[in-house]
Amino acid sequence: MALGLDRNMEGVLCYLLFWISGLIFLLLEREDDFIRFHAMQSFITFLSLNLIAIIVSAIPIIGWVASTLINIAIIILWIVGMIKAYNGERYKFPVFGDIAERYYREFLK
Repeated sequence: MALGLDRNMEGVLCYLLFWISGLIFLLLEREDDFIRFHAMQSFITFLSLNLIAIIVSAIPIIGWVASTLINIAIIILWIVGMIKAYNGERYKFPVFGDIAERYYREFLK
């Protein structure tokens, strides 16, 4: 494990700083599939949603509402991801979890 902590704590840390901590753990962790999965899911989910929120927010009125809803979804997924990782679960987010599962083993082999 990258930091020498319990797997579940490192899984939680993958979500702590949203996509940034996901990227950090992708770069640090080479062995543990559980941590690499959560790191990839955090990276893909939060980077994608942040970019979508920024793009959508450029649309007057409707974009601001949509961006707010996306940001609420980000917070909910952030909390769920940390809880599931802490409990040792390999929980997949809708859409993003499947993408993460497809790519986490291949990243920086």
